[in-house]
Amino acid sequence: MYTVLGTTKNRTFRVIWALNELGLDYEQIRAAPGSADVKSRLDTGKVPALIIDGEALPDSVAIITFLADRHNSLTFPAGSIDRLRLDGHINFLIEEFDSLLWVAAKNSFINPENRRAKAVKPVMKWEYQRSLARLEERLQGEYLMGDVFTIADILAVHCFNWAFVAKFPAPTVALSVYIKRCKDRAAYKKTLSEA
Repeated sequence: MYTVLGTTKNRTFRVIWALNELGLDYEQIRAAPGSADVKSRLDTGKVPALIIDGEALPDSVAIITFLADRHNSLTFPAGSIDRLRLDGHINFLIEEFDSLLWVAAKNSFINPENRRAKAVKPVMKWEYQRSLARLEERLQGEYLMGDVFTIADILAVHCFNWAFVAKFPAPTVALSVYIKRCKDRAAYKKTLSEA
């Protein structure tokens, strides 16, 4: 059984969703970023973290990649062309969606007020808007990898959820259909109900 540190109100959602997609048992220690509970296990205070053999290992994308690789699902074999394509989607999502949302959040409410650049948020929204069309071009069917649901889809939909809350530009019609398809999955609904 796995132990996950963090609440589903942040990137921990990705890890819990992946665990539910994989049908794995897990325990969740619901703790906020920077809390004493998190810092007692991880100096950085960041969540999510996967606790394995007493060690707390952070980073949502690294964790879901590890879980997918370890359980041979939601991914493709290392060294395959499909894995290259999948990793390309993941890197694109981190660079063009997750990082923009993170910079906007840090400059809206995370950083101390005297360390925020409020003018950056409109620029992040503009860049995000441009990235929407590029993501739509990456759809290869029902999911980013055609008819196979992968960890890239988990990452994409979580970014869209975050963008909605942050009032970023709405997705295109095709992306909205894709998002709904992903959110209709039983594992997504289970993760949402546990939040």
